[in-house]
Amino acid sequence: MFETLPGFRDFPPEACSRRNHLFRVFRTVARAFDFKEYDAPILEPLDLYVEKSGAEIVGQLFHFMDKGDRPVALRPELTPSLARMVAAQGNSLPKPIKWFNLGEHFRYERPQKGRGRSFYQFNADLLGEINVSADAELIGLLVAIFETLGMSSNDFRIRLSDRATWVSLLNGLGVSEQALPAVLNAIDKSGRRKPEQTMESLNEAIPDQGESLWQEIQNIKKIDSLDALAKRLGTLGSEADALIHQWEEMLSFLSAHGAKEYISIDLSIVRGLAYYTGFVYEAFEASGEGRALAGGGRYDHLVQKLSGNVDIPACGFAIGDMTLSDCLESKGLLPNYVLAPDLYLVCGEEQKKSGISLVSVARKGGFSTSYSFKMVGFGKQFKEAGKSGARYALILGTEEADSKRVKVKDLRTGAEEVISQNSLVEKLEEFDATGGITT
Repeated sequence: MFETLPGFRDFPPEACSRRNHLFRVFRTVARAFDFKEYDAPILEPLDLYVEKSGAEIVGQLFHFMDKGDRPVALRPELTPSLARMVAAQGNSLPKPIKWFNLGEHFRYERPQKGRGRSFYQFNADLLGEINVSADAELIGLLVAIFETLGMSSNDFRIRLSDRATWVSLLNGLGVSEQALPAVLNAIDKSGRRKPEQTMESLNEAIPDQGESLWQEIQNIKKIDSLDALAKRLGTLGSEADALIHQWEEMLSFLSAHGAKEYISIDLSIVRGLAYYTGFVYEAFEASGEGRALAGGGRYDHLVQKLSGNVDIPACGFAIGDMTLSDCLESKGLLPNYVLAPDLYLVCGEEQKKSGISLVSVARKGGFSTSYSFKMVGFGKQFKEAGKSGARYALILGTEEADSKRVKVKDLRTGAEEVISQNSLVEKLEEFDATGGITT
């Protein structure tokens, strides 16, 4: 007996319907924000991910040599593919570029709740605009998606931070440019580690200063208001004014988007990926429990890093389907779809083929229709129609067939109407418009 591989999921019809509900919301809201859908290969050159994330990423990938002796990998994320595609078209693309994708990704890591080796991810990116209004547009999109799924400020929060602010504060503490990546990485992991482990990482980056630096970092991570941030930045001189102005602009745009009520200033959010250059954010359940529901930020130099010649500002975020589905299910916000046909054919043996012709007409008219493949009596067919969940039964016996008519029965109310076979679709549309058969 074969089973699914560890970290992979089956999607029988009920689960597939719930997944597709998320997909519909993602696409509908993204299009409302005028984002265009795109796609890219699931299989990419391994070096594309190594160039972006370093050699250590290889251990997290499904990678192999293809039949052309090329090192390749199943995509763990989409940003490198996006950067490659945009760089290939260079300046020919009209700006700003507002693209989104919904696809499957793969990571070879230990499966756990909310994280699998195969997962679906919604990505939205905005390229070609340096102003923070672009960052706010993306957060507005993120909030609109969650609101459309039925979530409110009681259900989720977006924790907002800024890598440029962190770089300035760390420079003020004497952290060199060479040590910055390691220090930022230690800060990013500090919420999931013991303090001793964080201090050890900081000591490796800046020998003999780990403990004192950790104390300062803890004080910075406690900042949760613009006033407190301005006070701390005030020690940095003239560059503080520019940083505070960026923060004020960002919060003002978020207010215009109707998203400010969901925002918390939280400098503990750093996001460990080295390519982030500006505002970064993560969405969490309001309780603070569980994994992040979404995350993103500004990455102004990644396209140039991966292309070598095209420099274009960029920002974006991603939502994974697993943690979001778990969150929605816990709050009773995942609908249970009734997987039922609109119509069910009930007919005599001699009318089976002419009945299937009617089924074909109904299907072409947009009505989902089913029937029994085995030839059983009318009573058994009516039972099957009831079990199917269909709204209407199409009844075709000798009398109806001879007169080129068909009886339509509303299986919810029991009301019936005999109609011409030639007007089947028209009458079904009429029934739907009026809420059922009224005669």
